[in-house]
Amino acid sequence: MDIKQPLGTMEIDQSKAWDALGLGKNTEVMLRIYSGARDVWLQGIAKRVEDGNRMWAIHKGGNAIKEMGQDFRVSFPEMNFAGEASYDNVDIHYERANPDIQVQEGGAEITAQVNAPDISYERGKFDFQMLSYAKVEFTPPQIDTKL
Repeated sequence: MDIKQPLGTMEIDQSKAWDALGLGKNTEVMLRIYSGARDVWLQGIAKRVEDGNRMWAIHKGGNAIKEMGQDFRVSFPEMNFAGEASYDNVDIHYERANPDIQVQEGGAEITAQVNAPDISYERGKFDFQMLSYAKVEFTPPQIDTKL
């Protein structure tokens, strides 16, 4: 019997996990920034209009410029260029390889030896003695266990 077990193949795709960390492919990140830029631009315009309306209403009291002091910094916290975070971001695919089993039929070599019983008889005397017990012996051939 000859058995060969080839190795299976495993593919691990971590691209979604890297993308969720913000370390994805440049083309995907730039496409995401490009598609979200219009919304950020519209939100920026809306914020500037709101700030302008607050400054226009300065006559109602309060110090609108002082209240907006922190808002003059330019930042884009609403711009999310990372992918979706999920527990299922790593795809693992394993494909097993089938074993190759080659079986070669063997034969059985049987050597049987029949021995006739040895009987001696004397009238009036009974003596029972077992000289040897019945037995069956199997001698297998040498098995090659090399891998």
